[in-house]
Amino acid sequence: MVRRTLLGIMLAVSPLASAVAQNHGSAGHGASTIVDVAIGAGSFKTLVKAVEAAGLVETLKGTGPFTVFAPTDEAFAKLPAGTLDALLKDKAKLTAILTYHVVSGAVGSDKVVGLKSAKTVNGQDVAIAVKDGKVHVGAATVLKTDIKASNGVIHVIDTVLLPK
Repeated sequence: MVRRTLLGIMLAVSPLASAVAQNHGSAGHGASTIVDVAIGAGSFKTLVKAVEAAGLVETLKGTGPFTVFAPTDEAFAKLPAGTLDALLKDKAKLTAILTYHVVSGAVGSDKVVGLKSAKTVNGQDVAIAVKDGKVHVGAATVLKTDIKASNGVIHVIDTVLLPK
């Protein structure tokens, strides 16, 4: 379950979410999985690469449902120099970070805005707050919400979440 959640998070990056929403509409019949949506978008290359390196692809293609707070390629670019390369070589640490972006169940934006925190697949809680009309998950701002996949929902975020 942790692996499924992690992949879901990574695949939820904004450009990918847009492509999936345009191409598949909503979850259900004929819709793509979170992983398929991310790959098809072409703008979540970093997230997809991380999910592959962590061995979470098949998990995130699973039944779910998952809610993924997906960082964009730009979010990954904000990490300090060398961080991403180091993470890609450390499967345990990468998996912990990726699963911190995933919540079990399909949690739409209508429910997210009412939460103070959410239990992530890696077992830690992530803070959720609404400030100045924007939803924040940990240190990230939500850019796009409710991108549907056959096995969950993606919310695009602007910063990679780092567990404590």
